[in-house]
Amino acid sequence: MIVVTAAGGRTGAAVVRALWARGERVRALVGGSRSYPGLAALSAEVVAADLADAGAVEPLLDGVDALYLIWPNFDPGEAAGATALLAAARRAGVGRVVYHSVLRPQARSMPHHAAKDRVEEALDASGLRWRVLQPCAYADNFDGQIARVAASGTLASPWGLEQAQSLVDLRDVAEAAAVLLTQDGLDGGTFEAVGPEPLTAPRIAELMAERLRRAVRAVDAVPDGPVPPVEDYAAHCTRLMFDHYRAHGFTGSPLVLEALLGRPPRTFAEHLAARDRPGAGDELR
Repeated sequence: MIVVTAAGGRTGAAVVRALWARGERVRALVGGSRSYPGLAALSAEVVAADLADAGAVEPLLDGVDALYLIWPNFDPGEAAGATALLAAARRAGVGRVVYHSVLRPQARSMPHHAAKDRVEEALDASGLRWRVLQPCAYADNFDGQIARVAASGTLASPWGLEQAQSLVDLRDVAEAAAVLLTQDGLDGGTFEAVGPEPLTAPRIAELMAERLRRAVRAVDAVPDGPVPPVEDYAAHCTRLMFDHYRAHGFTGSPLVLEALLGRPPRTFAEHLAARDRPGAGDELR
């Protein structure tokens, strides 16, 4: 049995699907009481759980083979909450833990990255058998903009027009997660999941234009006003993240991901092409 936390989100759901494709039994922990028929259709055991309550989660981890630990995005409680879950996982006898981190967690200019860096440190001291996956920004982050770009012919870039991102397809991230959850010989490893090409906003606009068969122009969406206060944590982190991207970009090497997958990672053009296939936009919620 493999437990996936935050399985109601798009990353968790993608990991559940990748494990289902391998014939693995999955317990999918979700927040709240809503139903997730898409997860149930993947033969997952869907269980509502509050990740911030490690004591309540611990029985759900009892003796499981592996835990894929995703913490909800932009949550100020990640460092403390995930660390408490690691202690619960050790008490429960979890066979291995794979932590869903982020590329460049040591970048202190982005608080939500720094939180993951602290969890990685706690993981190393936990006494658990562990691996870490560090994804770059998702190609899928642009899916919600396709209709607007098609209508307007413009792609707004909050990180400017000069720096690049090595966008990675979420399906590749999920497949890499499944490898780390199921294959031996990888304990104590930190694995970057990075797309195959650094892409500036103008290049992303060109690739969208090819797919949409219309002109698309990237425009610099310069942030308006000061950085939101830390009390508005999600907005605060989002602004600082794009400020970091504007100054430094967010790129890396695809070679680690290629080694995990046994093939080159999908390009952004391949990601866009896959969206046109039937069922590509199906939600697992």
